[in-house]
Formats: sequence, C-alpha cells, structure tokens
Amino acid sequence: MTVATTSFLIFAASQVGTPGPANMVLLGTGARYGFRATLPFVGGVILGKQLIIWPVGFGLLQLAEQAPIVFAVLKYASAAYIIWLAWKIANTRLSRQASEGGAPGFWAGLIVHPLNPKAWAMIIAGFTGFVATGTPSLQATITIALCLLICQVVLHPIWTFAGDRIAHAVEGRPAEKYLMWTLAGLTVASVFFVLFGGGTHS
Repeated sequence: MTVATTSFLIFAASQVGTPGPANMVLLGTGARYGFRATLPFVGGVILGKQLIIWPVGFGLLQLAEQAPIVFAVLKYASAAYIIWLAWKIANTRLSRQASEGGAPGFWAGLIVHPLNPKAWAMIIAGFTGFVATGTPSLQATITIALCLLICQVVLHPIWTFAGDRIAHAVEGRPAEKYLMWTLAGLTVASVFFVLFGGGTHS
C-alpha cells in the first residue's frame, strides 16, 4: 500500500515545469521586478501549494463530493484572481527605476496556488491516480507534498529567472509592451484552458 513515487515525480515535473497560471505569473513578475527582488514571492508560491496538498490528503476530496457547488464557485473565483494578476502584468512596464512600489512579497505569493485551478487539478490527480487504495493518509500526503516541493524548488525559480532575462533584452524597447501583453495573454489562456479544456499544468 504505497504511492507510485517515481511515476508521480515524473508527472509532477511535467506539470510544474510547463506553462500554466502560476508559471506565467512568475515569468511576468520576474520580468517586471527582477529575479532577486521576486524571490520572496517565489518562496510564497512554492509553499502555497502545501496549503492545498494537506487538506486534500486528509479528506477534502470527500467534502468536494458532498458540496460540489462550493468548489465550482471557488474554481471561477480563483480564475478571476489569476486573470486580475494578468491584467496587472499587461499594464506594467519594465523600467525598474520607475517602478511603483516594490515587488510582491511572500504573502502575495502564498495565495497564488490556492487560487490556481490548475494546482487543485494537479494535486487531486496525484491523490487519485498515484496513491494505492489503503495507503495511510499521512504517508500519501507526505509523499505527494515532498515530490511537488522538490519540483517547485527547482522549476519555479527557473521561470522567474527567465522572465528577468527576457526583460533585460527588451526593457525600454518597442517590444516591451508586446512582451507584457503576451505574458498576460498566455496567463489568461492557461486559465481558460484549465476551466474548459481539462489541463493540469502548474
């Protein structure tokens, strides 16, 4: 009675490493504020997924079956939040000297995954697809949590750093506006894909 750890690690890496709402937000935030300034936000995004994993591991799936309307409302409210973040990305420019306020911090990052419908889909897929029947909840939850944490610690900073590098290439140039709108558009597209297309990327 165990978790298919190797298989889940491969699944988790494929989901955490590919485009989705959280990675698009990290890319855009890294582009806007720079890699170092964004690290507290990245830390919040990484740990925020744990706020989903543990409740799901200890019975939230059963609650979802009893009150599906609650989760339907949560899904669309979450999508609205991610789209709002995308709007902010679209309407910012990369001149850090003219930056209004600092980069978003740890607490802002902490709520990205709990309000990310793809994160919920990925975690639920992990528990339903990779955990053998009869596995103790604590063992299953620890395994899922550690696998996702490892993938996020490695892959989320890469997306943020990529945004920073892209920004250095286009800052102050005509392409800057189109980059920010493209990042925002990809974020919105990833949300709609998960709502209506059934994806599970991070």
